[in-house]
Amino acid sequence: MAQLKITLRKSAAHRLPEQRKMVKEFGLNRVNSSVIKPDDAATHGVIFKLAHLVTVEEIKD
Repeated sequence: MAQLKITLRKSAAHRLPEQRKMVKEFGLNRVNSSVIKPDDAATHGVIFKLAHLVTVEEIKD
């Protein structure tokens, strides 16, 4: 199964509380921090909401 590397490129400060909460729950603490998540529907939903703050790369096994 493919995985996604999600990197926070813009700060979540001064964003909607829902967006700040999603960034924190995703494990992104600072700008340029990255996490690796599975490529599933839940991850795509969060990426859709945070598309203006993050970049996404696909990691193939």
